[in-house]
Amino acid sequence: MSASSREDTALNRQSIGEAGTEPLPPAALTDNPAASGIALALQVLDDMKAEDATVIDLVGKTSLADAMIIASGRVNRHVASISDSLVEAFKKAGHETPKVEGFPACDWVLIDTGDLIIHIFRPEVRQFYNLEKMWGADRPRERLDG
Repeated sequence: MSASSREDTALNRQSIGEAGTEPLPPAALTDNPAASGIALALQVLDDMKAEDATVIDLVGKTSLADAMIIASGRVNRHVASISDSLVEAFKKAGHETPKVEGFPACDWVLIDTGDLIIHIFRPEVRQFYNLEKMWGADRPRERLDG
């Protein structure tokens, strides 16, 4: 499968959301200024076997970023590997080097690319902080299963 068709597939998956939420329409992702970063990040997350990746559209909701991706790694080492791969992919794609928080513990690593914020959690930590509810429970979103 070509990289662009995998990106299209990833961006068009339907939500497995909570009651009261709807899938984020594919057009909302492609109209988003962070769309190229989202596609790149989703590809890396898929390649690295990240789990339960969720994209949340933040346009008009906050000035922090245009979008947020939340995903899980199975253990600290997996979280670290996913995070390293994301940073390297953004560098290779010509983006400015992302700001990274959360090393060396790797319970929760935050990667800030400017237009896109990526959170990589261990499952227990993700459940505790429940960012999806904070940022996405009352907003449309797309949930992708790794």
